[in-house]
Amino acid sequence: MILDLANTSELGEYDLCVIGSGPAGITVAAELAGKGLRIAVLESGKLRRTDHAEALKRVESEGIHIKDYSRERLLGGASTTWSGLSSPFDAVDFMRRPWLRHSGWPIDRDVVLPYYAAAAARYRFPGLERFRPGGFDTLRKKGALQPRWTDVEEKVFLACAEPQNFGREQRALFEREGLDLVLDTTVIELLQEGEGASVTAARVRSSIGTEHLVRARIFVVACGGLENPRLLLNSRGRSAQGIGNQRDQVGRYLMNHPKNYHGVIQLAVDAGDEPYFFGCLRDGFAGYAGLRLREEAQARAGLLNSYVRLEPLFPWSDSEGVESLVWFAKRSQVAMGWMRKRGKRGTVPLRDYSETGDDSDVQNERKSASDVGRLLLNIVADLPKVSRYAYSRVTRRGAPRTRRVRLRNFMEMEPDPENRVTLARELCPYGKPIPRVVHRCTEVDRRSLVALHQALAVELDAAGVGRLESDLVRDVDPWPIDQDASHHMGTTRMGDDPATSVVDANLRVHDVENLYVAGASTFPTSGCANPTFTLVALSIRLAEHLGATCFESTEKGT
Repeated sequence: MILDLANTSELGEYDLCVIGSGPAGITVAAELAGKGLRIAVLESGKLRRTDHAEALKRVESEGIHIKDYSRERLLGGASTTWSGLSSPFDAVDFMRRPWLRHSGWPIDRDVVLPYYAAAAARYRFPGLERFRPGGFDTLRKKGALQPRWTDVEEKVFLACAEPQNFGREQRALFEREGLDLVLDTTVIELLQEGEGASVTAARVRSSIGTEHLVRARIFVVACGGLENPRLLLNSRGRSAQGIGNQRDQVGRYLMNHPKNYHGVIQLAVDAGDEPYFFGCLRDGFAGYAGLRLREEAQARAGLLNSYVRLEPLFPWSDSEGVESLVWFAKRSQVAMGWMRKRGKRGTVPLRDYSETGDDSDVQNERKSASDVGRLLLNIVADLPKVSRYAYSRVTRRGAPRTRRVRLRNFMEMEPDPENRVTLARELCPYGKPIPRVVHRCTEVDRRSLVALHQALAVELDAAGVGRLESDLVRDVDPWPIDQDASHHMGTTRMGDDPATSVVDANLRVHDVENLYVAGASTFPTSGCANPTFTLVALSIRLAEHLGATCFESTEKGT
């Protein structure tokens, strides 16, 4: 049942209360639905974006600036705006790396692999076979670029041609008996009443000021990498430090994937359609191969797992008119249906980076009616480039030949306890401190990307592919790779030692019997892959754990 807190007199008690309706929260609820449980999913926003929910997203940031549209308060959370880009985390991401402080997950990659498979089967992520040899990499032979690598290797990234929107696709879930979606329900704090260590209730408030207590046996916090720690820090009824924060670990180890352009490759040969390296649509997925350092090379030099993407510089590259046209095309059922149909018949090479799963700011920024009009003006103002792009897109004559390819850089950040989320002095409309975010790239973060550029330059030259022009150095100020990737990870990290983590291997908050956290905030390290595939896999694992340990008797009807 879909409820609105402002119109609800009483919510009653639940077996499970999930706070947040993004991919993590919805996955946990979906996996446990139909098992005889009473489940509430609390969403701060509504079915569509509202001004009130937008005001609740206020955040202070220092260092890497947190984008306004990096988080969402509505059904489906950030999945309502993302472009679906996915890749499983690499083996090195889970390992304890002697050269990297605070590294190592309490679970191995082999533990997560079955849950990746489940995420692909149930939530439309690419199957693992597409990332392995014999999958997407079969397209490599279709291009003129055939480099052979030594310390560099390729990593595949894929996105559904129609990205998953968890709010839209899972909305029917709430028609099931015993499963309530409660909208306009902001959790103000978690309460621990009495003498026990358990959470007994969530205090919630609606946009018109009505308040309720939501009681449940088990609580799962799934509000995102910034709001998860904020809620724990704001829950100060038992301790001034916040719930689960006895050891001052909540909010620490914030990680992102800082991104930006830097470096241009002057190719030795003309390149046109390079579907593997430059990107393409095939079999219902858009994808490309990025370049990273082999794990042996990372270990040898004490480096992180960053990667770069190759983007050809065509005559229309960086045209806001082209980006605006692509924005309209992605929202056109006719245009996207035509593209997907072509992709099912064969390979459709991408013609601009804005077609891939890493949308530009022009595409991602909030759009009012006047903003949509501005996009139309962009198209008209840059009509020559738009026309040339459109002709190349709709015909089969191929992309114009190019010898210049730029690097789009995506960094892994080390888990640094000084990169963190704390509480600001400014208060939200409900009188609670908003999050204050401080995160910057460290020396090893910078050194790792510089080393990747250096290795790539040597290997491109040795292979006769081209020459990399890059002046990236680790001590430059300001550091040029500084854009927020909207991947906020690590602030309630999992681990076996409560002195350096917030949740255990099963995502339960240390010392709190019935409180769990879901989402990328639990990641001990960030790797270089987009986090949603992994966080959904971990959410399936969490639901399985809850079903087996907390709700076994309920499922059996006893």
